Amino acid sequence: MNFARILRSLPTLFLVLLVSAAHAAEDPIRVGILHSQSGTMAISESVLKDTVLMLIADQNRKGGLLGRKLEPVIVDPASDWGAFTDKAFELLAKEKAAVVFGCWTSSSRKAVIPVFERFNGLLFYPVQYEGEESSRNVFYTGAAPSQQAIPAVRYLMSKEGGEIRRWVLLGTDYVYPRTTNRILSAYLANEGVAAENITTIYTPFGHSDWREIVARVKAFGSEGKRTAVISTINGDANTHFYKELMAQQVNANTLPVMALSVGEREMRDIGVSGLVGQLAAWNYFQSVSSPENDTFVRMWADFNEQRDRTTNDPMEATFIGFRMWAQAVTQAGTTDVNAVRQAMYGQRIKAPSGFEVVMNTNHHLSKPAMIGRLNPMGTFDVVWRSINPIKASVWSRYIPESARLTADWTFPWVCGGCTEPTFKEW
Repeated sequence: MNFARILRSLPTLFLVLLVSAAHAAEDPIRVGILHSQSGTMAISESVLKDTVLMLIADQNRKGGLLGRKLEPVIVDPASDWGAFTDKAFELLAKEKAAVVFGCWTSSSRKAVIPVFERFNGLLFYPVQYEGEESSRNVFYTGAAPSQQAIPAVRYLMSKEGGEIRRWVLLGTDYVYPRTTNRILSAYLANEGVAAENITTIYTPFGHSDWREIVARVKAFGSEGKRTAVISTINGDANTHFYKELMAQQVNANTLPVMALSVGEREMRDIGVSGLVGQLAAWNYFQSVSSPENDTFVRMWADFNEQRDRTTNDPMEATFIGFRMWAQAVTQAGTTDVNAVRQAMYGQRIKAPSGFEVVMNTNHHLSKPAMIGRLNPMGTFDVVWRSINPIKASVWSRYIPESARLTADWTFPWVCGGCTEPTFKEW
């Protein structure tokens, strides 16, 4: 092709490029939703899928992002950690999702991180977890132990919380409860609690026969010292656990239970007869009084046509993550993951909790801690809250480095960004 022919072809080539760019601008931004809609975790995760759909619909009413509509891409990993890996691959490699909101258990999160790091995807994880992890490709909008588990124990040890001196650490047998309880055991020992005043019990996912375990807990609590349960039970096993507490007439006066993994929605399904006064530690409760929370609860009720007004902490964490991601995309002017990641640092919003929360360079939020007490209506009254948002301490000083690297859970250790000081907080 000679030079004159090249010149003659330039207008056509330019027109093709303009048309391609126009079509690209019109293409929707694909938003992945990676939450179980079936299996043992559906009781907790299914509502988070609907929360993301609500936020996508709201954003589209405002014109979308960058002049493009948002399009949800929903998959169901069905509470199977291996399936989470496959579905994450599908969302990133096949569906080309610009961002993914998903996972509940730490096992599912650890299963998908290698996929997100391989494809440089972006995951917003909305649930409290055990810490001890850092990945460039994950933003953690739930609580680290310093923002939930440690404040919960400190509250129970206080006069206001009942001056608890004996502890049952009761959880589902996987990474989050095991690591959290390792942190709490070390913390309690540091506070002078003797080993014989701490007992730890684990059960499988979906565990349904709690008669013997509740009897053991009652016996442990009958030895003369004020006793409490710290519960990291996950999924529908909570239904059977709380019903067994009621069957054996265990109440908040005789044996308080501080839940770290169950909130308003699950309690609504369980029923509250005999459970009034039991406790939970989160960073948000539906009963919070703030203009932002009024808007959030009304938004949720409007989305499901007033059939449901119950909100909870992981829903609020999803809300925060989505809003910050939308702000970062707008600021960056693109959905490119590297650009959005940089724009995420320092993003802040006034959250439904009533506090201004900020995203730090360690990929965790500064957020408040709260303790709630179950009332007869099935919601939690806030009985204690931190004065200010707490910055997440991702790496616990109660777990030595050697213990972190020889963890005894199924999935391999994931620490994608640990060698980079920006992503690591000691």
